[in-house]
Amino acid sequence: MYTLSSKIKLAAIICMVVGAIGLVYGFIAAPETIEDVEAMMASEHHGEEHATDETHEVNVEQIPGGNTEVETIEHTEDNTDHATDADHAEAGHGEEASHEAEHMEHILHQLQNKPWAALYVAAFFFFMISLGVMAFYAVQYAAQAGWSPVLFRVMEAITAYLLPGGLIVFVILVLSGLHLNHLFVWMDPEVVAHDEIIQNKTAYLNVPFFLIRAAIYLGGWAIFRYLIVKNSRKMDDATDLSIFKKTFKLSAGFLVFFIVTESMMSWDWIMSLDPHWFSTLFGWFVFASMFVSGITTIAIITIYLKSRGYLEFVNNSHIHDLAKFMFGISIFWTYLWFSQFMLIWYSNIPEEVVYFIQRMNDYPILFWGMIVTNFLFPVLLLMNSDYKRVNWFVVMTGIIILCGHYINVYVMVMPATVGESWFIGIPEISAILLFGGLFSFIVFNSLTKAPLLVKGNPYLKESKHYHY
Repeated sequence: MYTLSSKIKLAAIICMVVGAIGLVYGFIAAPETIEDVEAMMASEHHGEEHATDETHEVNVEQIPGGNTEVETIEHTEDNTDHATDADHAEAGHGEEASHEAEHMEHILHQLQNKPWAALYVAAFFFFMISLGVMAFYAVQYAAQAGWSPVLFRVMEAITAYLLPGGLIVFVILVLSGLHLNHLFVWMDPEVVAHDEIIQNKTAYLNVPFFLIRAAIYLGGWAIFRYLIVKNSRKMDDATDLSIFKKTFKLSAGFLVFFIVTESMMSWDWIMSLDPHWFSTLFGWFVFASMFVSGITTIAIITIYLKSRGYLEFVNNSHIHDLAKFMFGISIFWTYLWFSQFMLIWYSNIPEEVVYFIQRMNDYPILFWGMIVTNFLFPVLLLMNSDYKRVNWFVVMTGIIILCGHYINVYVMVMPATVGESWFIGIPEISAILLFGGLFSFIVFNSLTKAPLLVKGNPYLKESKHYHY
């Protein structure tokens, strides 16, 4: 295990270094002024502008049949009319220039947000995997499941990312509160001053309270994880069921705390990026995404370790059950996605439906594509019970599911922060490498800290001999 872990940690470090360099480049390459934006747009549309300039460079003398008498009559028109027309033209040009300046400033903020948004999407995605696994782990203890104890150490290793991953997300939120980026538009006092809807939400959406809530969520999840894993380590030498009973109570308490704070976290960290929009299903929608992503990660790491000669007590029935969860929660996610979309689209209330219109217009491939990756592929590939026992088939489906839920987070975050100025480039790929490397390093480092089997669990014998 140590040799395997060393190789993976080395690969993870390389990914982190490459990702960090790419992100630094992304921040450096972002425009700093409106002039930079104009230069970028000019270089992109040079050919189009050149054609337009040639079209407009036409004077009266070049027009066939041009009449000089008309020009003379026009020059003798009333001076008052000339002055009035000039005033209107000047006002029109001034208004147009003002709109153009606002538009350029808007694009500047979008392009400056792009590396920040890429960083945030990847940071949240890998963090939500860890949190989803923590919820699944607690469910196993609370339900006193007999099939899953041989997988507990894999789950514990994945949840080791919960605290460092959460702290990274928290730092990004703090930097947003310090106005180092424009991810959360409601944090901008100038925007709030002219927005009555956001003004009515300031009792909840204000930076100090926002960060206090974030600290409560992260602190609570991290403390529960620490206590449950600590008990798991003690269980290896336990002679009675007292520690198991404590872990059962802790897991039940965590699930109560989690179901409330996860919903609030999804409102704060994702939904408030679009402060005019809300959905009562949003907390469940984010939960389904993190839950299926976490279970998929458990399956992939378990299959990988088993292929390397570890986890000898894990059999195809365990993989089959994990694949069943992947299949079932993918359908649950689709049900929530459709319920949220269909009800809002059918009611056609402008302030609600604009959320989906923006994504359908500016992100059509990703918006509709994630239905294929998050629903169609998992259902078609895992519907057959026999395929759930084929390890390489489960891994292939799992990779598709993880890619689909990264796209899901991307589509939730990017339209509100980057708008139509999006494209998947160096910042996005670099952020995935950085956090994917960090995630792998922490998980496989944690796997070496304890035996891969929880010896004192009362359901261990049942789990070892589990067959479906």
